[in-house]
Amino acid sequence: MKPTCIALALSSGLLLAGCGLATNPDPNVGYTMASQYRQGIRTVYLPIWRRAKDEYRRDIEIRLTEALAKRIEAETPYKIVDKRFADTELSGTLMEVEQTVLSFDPRSGMAREIQLRLIVDFTWTDLRTGKPIVEETKFSATSEYIPPCPFSENFFQGSEHAINRLTQRIVERMHEQW
Repeated sequence: MKPTCIALALSSGLLLAGCGLATNPDPNVGYTMASQYRQGIRTVYLPIWRRAKDEYRRDIEIRLTEALAKRIEAETPYKIVDKRFADTELSGTLMEVEQTVLSFDPRSGMAREIQLRLIVDFTWTDLRTGKPIVEETKFSATSEYIPPCPFSENFFQGSEHAINRLTQRIVERMHEQW
C-alpha cells in the first residue's frame, strides 16, 4: 500500500473514533442521527389551556393553545388527536401576563418600549401509565413591542411574539433528555 493510502485510512479511523462512532454506537455519546423525540409516543391530546383566576386577558389561552397545536404538528413527529385516541396529554394554565415598561419617551412620558412576559404551568402526561413525562411550573417566555410610531404595535402583536416564543420553548421540552 502507498503511504498516502495508509495515512488516509489511519486519519479516517481516528476521525471516527474521535466522534464516538467507531468505538461506541451509544447515541448518548458523540453524534447521532436518531430522533430527539421520545420513542413510543405518536399522539398528543391538547385541551384548551386555562387562565389563572386572576388573569383577565380575554382569549389569550385560546391563542396559546392554537399556536401550540400548530407548532407540535409542524415541528414534531406527534399528531394532535382526540383524547380517546391519544398516547399523551399536554395540559396547562396561563398563570400570569406581565407587562413592564422598558423605556419612556422623555417628551411625552408615554411608554416607548414594553416587555411582555407569559408565565405558564404545564404537564405532559402519558395517558397509558398516568405518569407525567414533563412537569413545569413558572415556565416563561418574553418579548418586546414598541407602541409609538413608526411601529405602533399593540398588546395583540406583542403577545403574538411572546406566544410564539413560549410554544417554541414548550416543544423543546418535548425532546428526549440527553
